[in-house]
Amino acid sequence: MNANRDRYGPILITLVVAMVLTIVPLPAMVQPLRPYWVALVLVYWCLETQDMVGLGGAFATGLILDLLTGSLLGMHGLTLVILVYLVTRFRARLRFFPPWQQALSVLALLINDRIVVLWIIGLRGDPFPPVSFWLAPVVGTFLWPWIFLLLDRYRGRARQRSTV
Repeated sequence: MNANRDRYGPILITLVVAMVLTIVPLPAMVQPLRPYWVALVLVYWCLETQDMVGLGGAFATGLILDLLTGSLLGMHGLTLVILVYLVTRFRARLRFFPPWQQALSVLALLINDRIVVLWIIGLRGDPFPPVSFWLAPVVGTFLWPWIFLLLDRYRGRARQRSTV
């Protein structure tokens, strides 16, 4: 039991922090620039830990995110399942890309996420979002190298604490 907590603890903590960053209120001008924190954290953990973040975990995380943000139940679940599937499918390639190429891959993943959200919006018959809807993936791409380094450092420290 303690071994599972040590293995999954850092993942759960970082996902909770990402969810808090997702629901923190921002001024209306800055709101479109908010990156998809949960997706960025899940991409990191999918790349760095093999088989610890699965499709079921991604769906459950998405459902919790739907409840926290008040969005259509299952929308984030679907987008995160697609994201995790793509990252785990191409994990071997993505892990060995240089940082700039990995950031471009993250951009492609985040744009794919936006396309799925746009599809869901279209199915619901809601009005299409403004052009600023596409700014969040760009911001997430610019933040990716720093998020990767921060989570990598946190993971290293968590690993040292569990071995001591």
